[in-house]
Amino acid sequence: MQESIHPPTNMKRIHSRNHHDQELLPDSHSRSPSISNRKCSLATSIPLFASLFLITLSLFSLSFILPFSPSTTTSTAITSTTQHQGLNSDPSDSVKFIKDKLLGGLLAAGFDDGSCLSRYHSVKGLSGNPSSYLISRLRKYEALHKKCGPYTESYNKTVKDLSSGQLSESSDCKYVVWISFSGLGNRILTLASAFLYALLTNRVLLVDHGVDMADLFCEPIPDVSWFLPPDFPLNSQFHGFNQKSDQCHGKMLKNKSVTNSKVPSSVYLHLVHDYDDEDKLFFCDEEQNFLQKVPWLLMKTDTYFIPSLFLMSSFDQELSNLFPNKEKVFHFLGRYLFHPTNKVWGFVTRYYEAYLANVDERVGIQIRVFDTRPGPFQYVLDQILACTLKENLLPDVDKKHGITGSFGRSKSKAVLMTSLSSGYFEKIRDMYWEYPTLTGEVIGVYQPSHEGYQQTEKQIHNQKAWAEMYLLSLTDVLVTSSWSTFGYVAQGLGGLKPWILYKPENETAHDPPCRRAMSMEPCFHAPPLYDCKAKRGADTGAVVPHVRHCEDMNWGLKIVDNHG
Repeated sequence: MQESIHPPTNMKRIHSRNHHDQELLPDSHSRSPSISNRKCSLATSIPLFASLFLITLSLFSLSFILPFSPSTTTSTAITSTTQHQGLNSDPSDSVKFIKDKLLGGLLAAGFDDGSCLSRYHSVKGLSGNPSSYLISRLRKYEALHKKCGPYTESYNKTVKDLSSGQLSESSDCKYVVWISFSGLGNRILTLASAFLYALLTNRVLLVDHGVDMADLFCEPIPDVSWFLPPDFPLNSQFHGFNQKSDQCHGKMLKNKSVTNSKVPSSVYLHLVHDYDDEDKLFFCDEEQNFLQKVPWLLMKTDTYFIPSLFLMSSFDQELSNLFPNKEKVFHFLGRYLFHPTNKVWGFVTRYYEAYLANVDERVGIQIRVFDTRPGPFQYVLDQILACTLKENLLPDVDKKHGITGSFGRSKSKAVLMTSLSSGYFEKIRDMYWEYPTLTGEVIGVYQPSHEGYQQTEKQIHNQKAWAEMYLLSLTDVLVTSSWSTFGYVAQGLGGLKPWILYKPENETAHDPPCRRAMSMEPCFHAPPLYDCKAKRGADTGAVVPHVRHCEDMNWGLKIVDNHG
């Protein structure tokens, strides 16, 4: 999964390899053979051999059903219901789900449960309740999407106008087309951003399939698809859209070709981290007045730009009504929009039941390392341990006595680690294996995968990366790495305020090692530092109390609670 890390244009660009498409190991399914009741002359003479054969065959089948490799886990214990659970079986046989399947009205009723098991089978509830106004607006949006969605009369009409380049009589339907771009974590964050923008501007969001979007996420809108049809006239141009494109909003502003008298049928919005001053004027109310008249807005972005929407006066009241608790924007939008497909959900439920379900507490540790040399690195391990021990997330061990008590009921913790390297997992696993904890707690340490390098374009890689983000969201406490969109997605979906590991400098663990996040919201890595009204540069992290600079990126912006 590629992640964008983008300082403002007047700061040195930071280049690094991407380290975040964590994967689960492939899962296989096998069935025990059915033995017919046939007469066989040898049956009476070799009953012991037949029994041994069946036992051996069953054990062989079982080895394919376990959802991970023994080399990447500290335990091979698994319940029989999980052992035999396939993607088509009822997951409620082994996983306990919350009773409020509509999440307080956030989700619409009416979907077929079997088509997307994750939608109504949540393992974890919401953090707080969505506002009644948000629920109402979502239902109104769904009605608009049903009216204007692919191949409806209104859609066909506006597509005809798009092909001709001429606007006919006014249509009730306008669109935002989200162009699939960048890595998985970025795509999740930007899709939520595009959806909120569509909600604020009464547009319908249509999603570019990209290479794997339909294999990762279920449809969130009842009765109509959110995917852009394959015969959309501009599909072939998506890859080539950039700041030099004639349709680019920023270029139009440079050329002074934006006029209210001549409104184009489509405009391309370049909101990628390398956007320039003219592109950033998208976040000014004056430009929104022009864009509101354009039927088709085509958006390419790799940043979570929602914090800058909260700085716009034209959206201020609506956003306050939608999100009285402002730090839960992505939490509610993410739980509404992003439901793993059945294949991904199979990865999630099997792993969760095997290692995370039956413990007293779950601790997630998400590791991103910027050093491109082969790891693991001692300074990274030192920082992880310093944070988790200092904040009492994990217990220290007794290296002097090495004596544990008798068997009995002790508090148990499962530690779920995600990293491209297995080294950090192995060190922490061995520490809790070789020494007893000072508190008497029993610690299990698990890592679904250690891929070693990025495989962003590989479909199964992204499916399993999505499963790992979701698994991290199911933990009770979470430790994340600075600047990581992988971590942002997990904390937002889970409604968690993580402990953020400071970015190490000069191969030295930061002191202090981590700090608690101000909110569960993701960070906008490349915000405009501009005052639209004064038409000059400004510190946009000091304009309103609920938009501040990020803990892990001091030029970034994030939304916090009014009283945070």
